[in-house]
Amino acid sequence: MQTSNHTARQLLALLAFAAIGTLVGAQGRTEIKINDTGVQAENLTSSQDGSVYFGSTAKGTIYRAAPGAAQAEPWIQAATAGLTNVLGVLADDKTNTLWVCQNNTGGRGGAPVVGQTALRSFDLKSGAAKGTYPFQTNGGVCNDMAVAADGTVYATESFANRIHRLRPGATALDLWMTDAQLAGVDGVALLADGAVYVNTFFAGKLFRIPVNADGSAGALIPIETSLPLSRPDGLRSVGPMTLIQAEGQGRVAELTIKGNRAEVRVLQEGLTGATGVTLVGNTAFVLIERARAVAVPYPPSRSARVSSTSEPERTELGLPAR
Repeated sequence: MQTSNHTARQLLALLAFAAIGTLVGAQGRTEIKINDTGVQAENLTSSQDGSVYFGSTAKGTIYRAAPGAAQAEPWIQAATAGLTNVLGVLADDKTNTLWVCQNNTGGRGGAPVVGQTALRSFDLKSGAAKGTYPFQTNGGVCNDMAVAADGTVYATESFANRIHRLRPGATALDLWMTDAQLAGVDGVALLADGAVYVNTFFAGKLFRIPVNADGSAGALIPIETSLPLSRPDGLRSVGPMTLIQAEGQGRVAELTIKGNRAEVRVLQEGLTGATGVTLVGNTAFVLIERARAVAVPYPPSRSARVSSTSEPERTELGLPAR
């Protein structure tokens, strides 16, 4: 029995070492390029193994960079999956799901509307399609999404001032909140307090929306920021009360929420057209120029405990999916 336990401990140690080795390899990348032209990526996400995923607004294809790889290859083909104009992507290891914001095209200058604006889900390992959840109006823009600890998905609809919700086991979205202050609503994330946090691209605002006991949306609460936000875009949770945000003005910043105020710590500037950010270990990959992700070292502030490598750690901290 002792020999068996010793062997098991050795095996666990080897597995842990292998996992650490994979993560270190992922951190060694200085940038990740997309192996295609004219992609026009708008956002990116990452899974626990260090894979990084990009969506394409121009082609609809999903691209994946394997752990440690510095190049993302076509993974879910638009023609096969029926994807068009992809914006937000979010990897949820807990449910083995890649969430995707798909949008229709056309509709301008009398051109016919083609396709369906919807929240879609795919198998995170195989890329197989799992579900499609249309936006009822087939308008606005499905921009980004976040997953709560209980599995509820919240999706922002830019240009329609709305946030939609998909409850666990539901077959359709329901409208969770609409408010004129949400004009240009973009990034969305959840923190350990259980509230939904969103930014607005045009006004540069940050809001908290408490989730009531019955699941409905509470009152919209403006969050004062220690520095002005300029074209805030991709938003991710990285600690119990800490967010990381890409801003179109060319920077990535850490936002630590304290009551109704956010302390903004600039991590790096000079990031042309930053639209998305994802964390792999102690590296923030920031999507710039709609074409590539650059690595920015992310030593968290003392108030933020980063937990990007272990889903049990995220659960312990009360954090939702990244």
